[in-house]
Amino acid sequence: MIGKKVLETDPISFCQVKELLEERMKVQELSYEQNLALDHVTKFSKISVESAQKMIAELEETIKTNLAVKMADIMPEDMADMRLMFSKERGTHKKADLDKILEIIDKYRE
Repeated sequence: MIGKKVLETDPISFCQVKELLEERMKVQELSYEQNLALDHVTKFSKISVESAQKMIAELEETIKTNLAVKMADIMPEDMADMRLMFSKERGTHKKADLDKILEIIDKYRE
């Protein structure tokens, strides 16, 4: 792609993607890929945009932003799900930290 350069990347949650695609749909017709993405995020977004932003902000105190966004998307229900999400991360997390993360997620579960 000539003349295009990525200036920055920020991870965003499913509910934010859904909101962006719905706004774009009002302006112009979505492409095939965008329609597929909208269908996917509509099925799998579990909380509102405001709740997701608050939850991500709280989780960022304990974990990285990328992982906080994944947590907001997937909303793990128990410690086994949490361990799967941390399996590719370097280092170990204390059980107290994992419990705190799970409490934050449960607070925003709808």
